[in-house]
Amino acid sequence: MSLRLIKLNSGYSIPSVGMGCYNLPPAQTSSIVYEACKLGYRHFDTAVLYHNEAEVAQGISKYLQDHPGAKRLEFFYTTKVWDLQQGTAGTRKAVKDMVAKIGNLEYIDLLLLHSPLPGTKKRLESYAVLQEAVEAGHVRSVGVSNYGRHHVEELLQWSGLTHPPAVNQIEISPWVMRTELAQWCLAQGIHVEAYAPLTHGNRLAAPEPGLALAAACKKYGKSPAQVLVKWSLSKGYIPLPKSKTPSRLKENLEVNDFELTPDEIAGIDQPDSYDPTDWECTDAP
Repeated sequence: MSLRLIKLNSGYSIPSVGMGCYNLPPAQTSSIVYEACKLGYRHFDTAVLYHNEAEVAQGISKYLQDHPGAKRLEFFYTTKVWDLQQGTAGTRKAVKDMVAKIGNLEYIDLLLLHSPLPGTKKRLESYAVLQEAVEAGHVRSVGVSNYGRHHVEELLQWSGLTHPPAVNQIEISPWVMRTELAQWCLAQGIHVEAYAPLTHGNRLAAPEPGLALAAACKKYGKSPAQVLVKWSLSKGYIPLPKSKTPSRLKENLEVNDFELTPDEIAGIDQPDSYDPTDWECTDAP
């Protein structure tokens, strides 16, 4: 299936659904990514922390090699600088290592700072290096992850900014909506990638009967995962569902044949809930 493309403030386009590669076993990652490419995925999200950057790139590269009609431009490869690498020297080395891992992919589509935790000085030093990588042609778009509004404002007000963040990647689901932060980012022209949109599976096994999620699943003949991916898309976000099972990978993409109504979206919303399944550092100093 074809994925809608979203134009970033860098001028490049990103597929509207990506495959999260966190916790994929490195020994299996290349083959899982290859199968995902066959199913229609064109957007892959990895990180230094995941220890599978090279394997993600290998899976995409093998697919391109085996399918001459497929073009590199169709694919979108994201990775992230880990916290311990932040700072000028550390980030320069990280970028060099990342570029060495992409093989035949030639460039990194999106490079993010994984979190704001290293503090203002290292955040800005690292972002300066990301901008250098864009100017050198190694990276096309840059951005941040797990940033709160004050972190993004710090960056937007920085005198050294030449490439505004294209993306803020944060955990978003109906149970950790972050509506104010996400809508503010969108208003700044910064797209929002929603990681853990399926709550790491915590809420998928048995949606509470009688509630809007279960009702939508029944009405449209869709799984909870599919409805949650659609919910995220309906909010204007770019969801990054993760699975290593081909049937579920396929299912997570099959969301173009139904639309949630505004009432259904509002019913799935859990504005009074705050239940992140991952780390929380949007409120870090």
